[in-house]
This record gives sequence, structure tokens and C-alpha cells, in this order.
Amino acid sequence: MTVSLQESYAHCRTLNKQYGTTYYWATYALPRVKRHHVWALYGFCRHADDIVDDLGDAPVAERAAALSDFGDRLFLDWQRGRSDDIVLKAVVHTINAFGHDPEVFRRFLASMAMDLSISTYETFDDLLGYTDGSAAVIGEMMLPILEPASPLAFAHARDLGTAFQLTNFLRDVDEDLTRGRVYIPQEDLARFGVDPQRRIVDQAWIELMRFEIERCRQLYASADIGIGMLPPAEGRCVRAARVLYSQILDRIVDNGYDVFTQRARVPTFRKAATAFAAMTHVA
Repeated sequence: MTVSLQESYAHCRTLNKQYGTTYYWATYALPRVKRHHVWALYGFCRHADDIVDDLGDAPVAERAAALSDFGDRLFLDWQRGRSDDIVLKAVVHTINAFGHDPEVFRRFLASMAMDLSISTYETFDDLLGYTDGSAAVIGEMMLPILEPASPLAFAHARDLGTAFQLTNFLRDVDEDLTRGRVYIPQEDLARFGVDPQRRIVDQAWIELMRFEIERCRQLYASADIGIGMLPPAEGRCVRAARVLYSQILDRIVDNGYDVFTQRARVPTFRKAATAFAAMTHVA
């Protein structure tokens, strides 16, 4: 079945709206001509992530093969200059429009593959090796669309991507444990004397979470510098996402650092209000 470019972008938009509501609402601060390109990048990342985590009881080998096939199709269609895949048609159109470096997509797919065989990270530097491809590289993917005024924005964009993912890791500790993964470095767990498998919020857990949250906040502070290098509309978009996502950390604190029995959420009305404020130049 032939897929139109409009249908492909619409599908990516649906994925963004369904699974990445914070990012989705923030995109409405962007000029209309750019929103769909961000949705395409989200659709690509979401689809790859779903191959790793949401194929039911499929064995690891099957997931790995599906992920490899998805990557092969991307690069083949990229070379051809077109695609008939419901997700990749929009992705190829976007990366051809903005001249993305193929290496950023290779690094992303490599990190997704790590989730199939690696469940813990010994040090923070080890974890950063994973987030380089799973998160920091997302900032790199976004830069051609955001068009910063200075190349110095590069490092700050990477820090924002990493901050977003570390925030996810802290919010999703319980969910990740269920998947058999721990994204808090083992050296940090040992330092604070914490075993997350116990799923107990005691003083040691609270101190660990305070430490990890402060690490995130430092990355957000770096990201703020880069946001200041973006054009006005693009800056409002990224700032809206940054404000909303960092509020997840506030919710974790408000919940007494309990990420086992309740999920830290920013209400939808707040996401919509922040996006509206950004669109009307209030934020």
C-alpha cells in the first residue's frame, strides 16, 4: 500500500501526541513549517524504542533483527531519497530537507541495541556512553531544525537531551526494574547503600535521589545557555519542553521521592498552558 507524505507525517504526529505529550505540546511554539519535522524525528525514535520494548514476548534475537532491519531500511531509503514506510517516509523527507548527518542515526540505533543486552551501568561515565546515542544525539538531531545562531549551542543541546533522559530514568525506576533494567549507576547505588529492587523509600533512597536530581538540574542549567542561542520561536519551543520536563523532578520531590508507587506527572492542562504561553510569547 502506497503511503502519502501527509499520511506519514500524520502518523508521526499521532505517535508524538500519544507517547510524548510534553514534547508534543512544546512543538506548537515552533513555526508551523517546522513542527511536522520534529514529529518525524520523534516518530523515528519512538518506533525504534517500541521494537526494543514492546514486541510482547518476542525473543531478544527477534527484536535485534527487527531493529537492524529498521535501521537498514532507513539508510537504504535515505540513499534512494524516498521511502514507502509509514514512519520512514516522513523521516527521510525531513533529513533530506535539513541535511542531517547519518552518523547521529547510527549512534541512536546502536544505543537502542544496547538495551537488548545491557541491563546495568557501573559508573556515570558508562551510562553517558549509552545516553550519548539514546539522548544527547537527539539534541544533535534537533539542531538543524532549530537553526541556532552559534555552533556553541551543540554541547548545550546534547546536555538538554541527556537531562531529559536522566529525568525519565528517575521517574521510571519502577517500570525499568520490571523490564530488568537499572539506569542509576551501580557506583551511586553502592555509595548510598541502596538496593532499588527492594522498592523502599528510606533515607538512603532519598539521599540518592537528591544526588541524581541535582545532577539533572546542572544539565538543565547548561541547556539554558544553549536555548539563548536559538531564534525566538525555536527558543520558546525548547524552553517550554525544558520547563515542563524539569517539573517532573519537582513532582518526584513533591511525592517524597517515591517513584515506586506513583508516577511523577505534569498535568496535561499545565502542558497545554505552557505551550499556549510560548506560542503567545508569554513564556
